[in-house]
Order: sequence, then structure tokens, then C-alpha cells
Amino acid sequence: MHVGLTRLLNWPLSALWVWTLAWASAWALRAMGAPLWACLGLPAAGGALAALWPVVAGTPWRRLWVAAGFPLSVLALGQGGMAPGWWLLPLAILLLAYPLRAWRDAPVFPTPRGALAELARHAPLRSPTARVHDAGCGLGDGLIALHAAYPQAQVSGVEWSRLWCLVAAWRCRFAEVRRGDMWAQPWGDCELVYLFQRPETMPRAWAKACAEMRPGTWLVSLEFEAIDARGLPVPAHARLGLPGGRVVWVYRIGPARRR
Repeated sequence: MHVGLTRLLNWPLSALWVWTLAWASAWALRAMGAPLWACLGLPAAGGALAALWPVVAGTPWRRLWVAAGFPLSVLALGQGGMAPGWWLLPLAILLLAYPLRAWRDAPVFPTPRGALAELARHAPLRSPTARVHDAGCGLGDGLIALHAAYPQAQVSGVEWSRLWCLVAAWRCRFAEVRRGDMWAQPWGDCELVYLFQRPETMPRAWAKACAEMRPGTWLVSLEFEAIDARGLPVPAHARLGLPGGRVVWVYRIGPARRR
């Protein structure tokens, strides 16, 4: 695919294009005198089909946003209204939940229930009340899993999205949840840092852990391996298999890391 076209389809621009085309189609059909079901149903169906194209939406969460954008904006108008401008409502909701600055990191993917059930056995804390931290805590599912694995630990999380931060703080009264940049948050006082990122951000996560965390502490990643500065996978202390083929990668920082 041409580079310029690929950039135009980068998320979330891809969602914006689909919603724009859906509303343009709706207005064109209305101008031609098409019945209301066609003015609304055909653009909605087109948006749903576009959401299945991996270039437009590569994850289930994004496919949902793309497909639901046009219908949600129509419902917001009430009674099948088609006033211009309201189609921006889904984008406004998306920006509130997932701000521009956070698009380079992972979208909101919840930690599956029970994913960290065996973590304490493979990554024991030197003190039961040590700090364990979720870098990019989203809605708080990772915080809940960490609290279950380390019930006496000081659990903390950071999340850039103001909306998700409020939700996580409400769900996880046992944890200290802050709004902020996960990359600017220091990890030096953490005994364990947990993250569920993207493959592209794992080299940065490993470099930050090695630069800031003390020897013998833990970096834990759901799904994606840590990558070093040479672009090579970092040998893991433990690899915990989960149902569905997912993996929890456990890394010990410093000379104590097992080879």
C-alpha cells in the first residue's frame, strides 16, 4: 500500500474517515429522496464492513469503535435526525477515553481474570508490603490481578486517560491510582512493574526498567516479550502460559536475572 495512504489510515484517522464517509453517504441518499431506513442502514452497514478491514481497525476494540461510530451519533440525535456536526460525537468520546498523547501506547486491553494467579510463586517480593506498579492501568483489571497475587503489597497504577483513571480509582480503592504519563513515572521504588503494552514499546519498557529499577526487582509483561537495545528478545526468568495461548513474561532486573 502507498505510504501516503497508509498514513491517512493510521488510527484514529481511519475511524474519522469511516464516520465521515458514512455521514456523507447518508446525506447523499437523503438528497436523492431515499427512504430513512436506507439513509441510515446502508451507511451503518458500510461502516461495519470497513471495520473488518485490518488496515482500518486492527484490534477488536478499534473495530467496535469504527462500526459503532455512525449508529451512536445517529442515536444521539434522536428520531433519526441527520443534523451536521453530531457525527463528531463518537470522536469526542474517543478522545475523552483515549487522548491523543496515549495513541502511541497500547489501547485499553483488560488483563484477563486469573492471568497473574501464579505470579507470586515465580516473582516473590523481598518484602510482602513492597510496591507493585501497573504502568498504564487502564480500567484497573491489572491492579485487581496484582492485588490478588500480592494482597499485602502497596499497589499503584498510572493512566494517562482521565476517564479510565477515574474508573480505575473507583474500582480499585485498595490502590493508589494517578493520572500521568507512564513513561515519566519513576520506577525506582517499585519491587515489581507490570505492563500490557504493544510490541513496539517493549524496547523502551525494558530500557526504562534496566535504567531505573534495582537489581533483583521484577518486570512483568502480559503477551509481549521484552526487547533489548539490539532488537533481541531478553531471556526471561519465567514464562507463564495462559489459556488461549497468551503468555506472562517475567524478567528479573540486574545480574540476578537467570540465563
